[in-house]
Amino acid sequence: MSLMSMLSKNGPSGFGASTTAEALTSGLDLTGRHVLITGSNSGLGLEAARVLTMRGATVIGTARTVEKAREALAPLGGKTIPIALELGEPDSVRASVASVRALGVRIDALIANAGIMALPKLEKLHGYEKQFFTNHIGHFLFVTGLVDQVADDGRIVILSSGAHKNAPATGIELDNLTGELHYSAWKNYGQSKLANLLFARELARRLGGTKKTVNAVHPGVIATNLGRHMGTMERVGILVSGPLFLKTPGEGAATEVWAAVHPGAAGITGQYMQDCNVAESSAFGKDMALAAKLWTATEAIVAKVGGPA
Repeated sequence: MSLMSMLSKNGPSGFGASTTAEALTSGLDLTGRHVLITGSNSGLGLEAARVLTMRGATVIGTARTVEKAREALAPLGGKTIPIALELGEPDSVRASVASVRALGVRIDALIANAGIMALPKLEKLHGYEKQFFTNHIGHFLFVTGLVDQVADDGRIVILSSGAHKNAPATGIELDNLTGELHYSAWKNYGQSKLANLLFARELARRLGGTKKTVNAVHPGVIATNLGRHMGTMERVGILVSGPLFLKTPGEGAATEVWAAVHPGAAGITGQYMQDCNVAESSAFGKDMALAAKLWTATEAIVAKVGGPA
């Protein structure tokens, strides 16, 4: 456990930064529930899958190939179903949606966990900046393709990040989604995480009147392979500050697991969450006009790259 976690205080939920996913699910029986997790083969996704299978849930876990998903999930020992999902490729996303739908089960919780971070130089997919396309467009296509498979009282959890506060000065640069005008590893990552948050807010609004909930989560800063693209100095900084500022994987996975299955999070929707509690986002993170504009722009991109929104 990090020093930061040891010094942290619990919030209104009774949990806080030091809470682990395993601890907050103690006593929960999730037998019969189906939880879908993207990026379940490593990091927070794998830890969430481990804890949820431990509590009896059937985890439908995705990785870039079905082999990677199967290899990661098999040692967990619980009920798991591996699915291939490459978020950067619309054909793969559509195939993954079809595979999940073919299972014929209701999804009690969908955790959009996968993502990439801080690419050192501009890379593009289908003409758009890679972090924005993978983290936002890929999950938009995946989640909207499965909304009707989510149980009537099901929960959708979108991983955002505190990094959404480092998005560009205009929030979402709708005129620079290609990244060609200018590019910054961290600002563009922040933009993709702001897009995740605004997607969650707008989807929650659109699902108003139903019992389905949608929330965005900041997991905290965790030492996982998400940071594999960081430069040497950035890695050194994390290693030096790690004992003070980094969460363990168990602490990092806690908020997404709390939002997905804990009774204390039932009925909460359209919120930004951190340390297993509702938290404040940036002003842009609450800008519903920007969320609506992003949704419209995203639908246009999805139509352009193929497949219904």
